[in-house]
Amino acid sequence: MSIEIKMPALSPTMEEGTLAKWLVKEGDSVKSGDIMAEIETDKATMEFEAVDEGVIAKILVAEGSDNVAVGAVIAILAEEGEDASAVEAPTTSDTPKPAAAASDPKPDPADPNRTGSESKPAARTAEHAEDHGKPIAPAAPNTDGKRVKASPLARRMAADKGVDLGAVSGSGPNGRIVKADIEGAKAGATAPTADVAAAPAAAAPAPAKPAAVPDIPHEATKLSNIRKTIARRLTESKQNVPHIYLTVDVRLDALLKLRADLNKGLEARGVKLSVNDLLVKALAVALIEVPACNVMFTPDQLISFTRADISVAVSTPTGLITPVVVGADTKSLSAISAEVKELAGLARDGKLKPEQYTGGTASISNMGMYGITQFDAVINPPQGMILAVGAGEKRPFVVDDALAIATVMSATGSFDHRAIDGADGAKLMRTFKNLVERPLAMLA
Repeated sequence: MSIEIKMPALSPTMEEGTLAKWLVKEGDSVKSGDIMAEIETDKATMEFEAVDEGVIAKILVAEGSDNVAVGAVIAILAEEGEDASAVEAPTTSDTPKPAAAASDPKPDPADPNRTGSESKPAARTAEHAEDHGKPIAPAAPNTDGKRVKASPLARRMAADKGVDLGAVSGSGPNGRIVKADIEGAKAGATAPTADVAAAPAAAAPAPAKPAAVPDIPHEATKLSNIRKTIARRLTESKQNVPHIYLTVDVRLDALLKLRADLNKGLEARGVKLSVNDLLVKALAVALIEVPACNVMFTPDQLISFTRADISVAVSTPTGLITPVVVGADTKSLSAISAEVKELAGLARDGKLKPEQYTGGTASISNMGMYGITQFDAVINPPQGMILAVGAGEKRPFVVDDALAIATVMSATGSFDHRAIDGADGAKLMRTFKNLVERPLAMLA
């Protein structure tokens, strides 16, 4: 009997994707573990492996196809002994409705990834994680009898608040109702009555018109799923998260000397520490010393983490992504260095696994290599803060009450003011500064 090959959910937030490239063709034999296709998700371009053995009888979705829903049948596999040429494509009525993004066995309350924030797999987004192990309200029809699209968390919150999902406009993909929509809905809200539903369509706000392209020679590049996700998450962050920015000037001379000494000792092992490796460690230790900043905000809870997982911003050809160094507060500098190099390489190649870029309790973004001296970074929800690091440069600096020349770096923390008070943010920045200026303390 033939086997339907369906569009997989390759990240927890994935609802649809782009079938970027087929690596097999009709008539090819495949076995479990063979790479059949490359699929572009909202996070990365990932390889899709065969699970069953057989012959590719039909390819139903051409490569380059966008907006292929998770669960849609993309190909037909003929089993051993079956005549592949006799296999017919399923009819529309036989094709199952696209499934929602698959959940994973190990939820994590923080998804920084997002680049987006957004953001999957061994870990899950905050919205999915909060639903782990909890009953989900059944899908609710709206007033015209159609199924209302809503996330599991949104359904549970709506049930708790007494909000009718049919009365809520969804801001998620394809009009899907998400947590933020329920947060803004009034308790007891009900679906519109027939009179309201019959109101003139002109009363509804007009959809935003695409920007007019000026008559100037140009090239138009289609937005990738990753770029769309980055745009959506950054917009949501700036619109929904009240940012507070705190900047300190940090003297780097002691840290640079320690790095040079450590690299001499590690040279035989082929390890070369970067300044950013030490800054990742310093931020992680600072978060443990100031736990009020190692937090995540939810509508009814403040989540405090006992481990510092640092998301490191990496620029890739397709956009920004933030792979996570798990437990950076307890890892050695050499381990952090090796992990950052490996994760950055995978990110640039589009080969990160979902569990490598999801989670994280705080982020660090370093633009010093571009000569940028200071900038304000956008928080990566649902994390509570991100550290923006500028270039170290020679500046006049007061050392032991005397004016001297020192290597100084400006670092700016962006904090979610709903979860982190300004005084606590200031304590974190002071602790980070002290650790960088007296770096042996973070190795203790």
